[in-house]
Amino acid sequence: MATRNVVLTPHQEQVIHDLVQSGRYQNASEVMREGLRLLEQRVAEDNAKIEALRQATSIGIMDLEHGRFTQVNEGDLEHYLEGLSLEATLPAREKH
Repeated sequence: MATRNVVLTPHQEQVIHDLVQSGRYQNASEVMREGLRLLEQRVAEDNAKIEALRQATSIGIMDLEHGRFTQVNEGDLEHYLEGLSLEATLPAREKH
C-alpha cells in the first residue's frame, strides 16, 4: 500500500486517537481507510441522486412539451397539494 503524509487538525487527530483507543480500529490507517470508504459511498449516493434528478427533469420537460400537466391557479394550489399529499399516503389498493 502507498504511504501518504496527511496534515490533520488537532480535532481530527483526537478523533482518530479516540477511535483507536476504543479498540474499534487497530491503528490510524484503519480509521482513515474507513473514512475514505464512507466518503466513496456518499459520493456514489450523491451521484445516483443527481442522476435521478436529471432523469426526473427530462421526464418533466417531455411531459410539459406533450401537454401532460395539470394547470392549477394560485388560489387552488393549497387544495391541490393537499390532495396529492393524501393520495401519496394512501395504500396502493385504495388509490384505484
